[in-house]
Amino acid sequence: MKKPHERRLREIDSETALKRLGNNWSHSVIQGLNLSSFDFTDVQCDNTVFLGCEFPTSMAPCELYDRGAIVFPALDHLPYKPYRGSLYTRDELMQGWSPEDDQSKDLEIYNHFSELGRNNPSVMEALAMRLHDHAIDDALSDLLEGRIDNDGKKKVVGIMGGHSTPRTDPYYEKVALIAQQLTRAGYFIATGGGPGMMEAGNLGAYFAQYSQEELLSAIDKLKTAPTYKDKGFNDVALEVINDFPAGSSTLAIPTWFYGHEPSNLFSQHIAKYFSNSLREDGLLAISVHGVIFAPGSAGTTQEVFMDGTQNHYLTFEKVSPMVFLGEDHFSTKTLVYDCLKRQSAGKKYDDYIYLSDEVHKVCEFIESHPPS
Repeated sequence: MKKPHERRLREIDSETALKRLGNNWSHSVIQGLNLSSFDFTDVQCDNTVFLGCEFPTSMAPCELYDRGAIVFPALDHLPYKPYRGSLYTRDELMQGWSPEDDQSKDLEIYNHFSELGRNNPSVMEALAMRLHDHAIDDALSDLLEGRIDNDGKKKVVGIMGGHSTPRTDPYYEKVALIAQQLTRAGYFIATGGGPGMMEAGNLGAYFAQYSQEELLSAIDKLKTAPTYKDKGFNDVALEVINDFPAGSSTLAIPTWFYGHEPSNLFSQHIAKYFSNSLREDGLLAISVHGVIFAPGSAGTTQEVFMDGTQNHYLTFEKVSPMVFLGEDHFSTKTLVYDCLKRQSAGKKYDDYIYLSDEVHKVCEFIESHPPS
C-alpha cells in the first residue's frame, strides 16, 4: 500500500470538480481557483497544494500550512496566468486587438517577455514562466486525452513547414486540402501555430465540415493579404471565420519566443509556450500518427531531424510516419529526404518515410501506416 505522501495528487482546476470533493480536499492540487467565498472550517487540507488560488481575506496562509497544505502565491502582477487551468483561445489572445491598433493580450505578454523574461530573467520571472508552461502541458494532456472535446483520445498528425510561405503558394493549398481530408478521416491536426504552412494546416482542419469548394473559396479570400507582413492579414482571416463559423477542432502550439510571428486564427485550442524547445519537442512527441513536412527553411530542416531522431531511437517507443510534401524541395534542392533515407537504412522507420507531391497519396500513406 502506498504511503500518503506517495499517492498521486488529484488535479482540480474547476469549481465543479472541487465541489465533488466535498470537504475532503486532501491529496489534491487545486489550481488557479477563487476560493474567497468558501468556508474552510471543516475542510481537510492534508497534503493539498494550492497553486495561485484566492482565499478569504480573513484567513492567513499560515492556517493552511498548519493543516498540512502547501500554498504557492498567485503572482497577480503578471500579464499571464502561471497557474492557468486551460489552453488559450483565439478570443483570449486577440482581446484588445483592432485593425487600427494592436493592444492584444498576445502582444502584451510578448512585450513583457521581451523586456523581463527572454534574456537572463529574474528568479521569480523564470519560475513563473516555467509554472505557466507546465500548466500548458497539463491542459494539453487534457485535450489530447479527450477530456476537453469529450471525443476520446486524439489521433494527432503534425504539420510543419515554412512560416513565411505566402497564402498564394500552391503548397499552401495542398497542405490545407491534406489537413481537411485527414480531419474528416478522424485525425486531429496539430501545427506550430504560426502563419504560412502552419496556418494552412489549421485552416484545412477547421474546414473539415465544409466542402472542398468552400475551403478553396476561403483560400482565395485569404490571398488578398498573402503574408503576415501584409496589411489586413488578420482582418481577412477573421472575415473567413465569420463567413464559416462552424469550424472543426484543431490545435496550434506557438511560442512567444518568435514574437514577430503572429499566431494564426484558425485553431480553437492554442497551447502557447514561453520555451521554444518545449514547444518544438512537444509538438513532435504528440504527433504519434505522423508528421507531414511541407517546404520550409532551416527551422523545418531542424524539425525533420528531431523527428527522425525520435524514430531512430524509439524515444517514445513508437515509429510514426514522416511524410515529405514537395519532391523538388526535399530531394533535389535540399537532399533532406535522401539524407534521412540513408540514415534510416535497415531501421524499422525506413518504411515509414515517404515523399510525394500528391494530396491523396500523402493522406493514403498516413492512413495505411499507423504508429508501430
